[in-house]
Amino acid sequence: MDYKIREIRESEYPVLTDFLYEAIFIPEGMEKPPKSVIDKPELKVYITDFGKADDWCLVAEVQEKIVGAVWVRIMDDYGHIDNETPSFAISLYEEYRHMGIGTALMKAMLQFLKGKGYKQTSLSVQKANYAVNMYRKVGFEVIDENEEEYIMVCRM
Repeated sequence: MDYKIREIRESEYPVLTDFLYEAIFIPEGMEKPPKSVIDKPELKVYITDFGKADDWCLVAEVQEKIVGAVWVRIMDDYGHIDNETPSFAISLYEEYRHMGIGTALMKAMLQFLKGKGYKQTSLSVQKANYAVNMYRKVGFEVIDENEEEYIMVCRM
């Protein structure tokens, strides 16, 4: 599949609402929650007022349609470890998953962050999420965990 990765344009920030919803891990056999779930404060923190310092986003485009996004910001979220480490979020529309686009987006963002001088990035992921393997493959390591989630860090 042909795709291109580029920085998001400010006019495209509203698409992050879709990708925040798509980023919610739904275990097999569970129903998707209503889209209003992203209005919860613990999720809204990922996109509210996006575009400030330390907010960065890359998107994957197929035939000029955004099909995936990876974005980071320094925020007090599930994967927060300190005030210098941006937290990672990534998702793709379902029909574009398992094609290597997510891995390419992650690698591009890691290179982008390294170029900006960040020393590391972090994320939180449910242990049952298939993406754990992708995160490990691109360099994330588990630094903490609880019953359901890993906190992972990738050092640049």
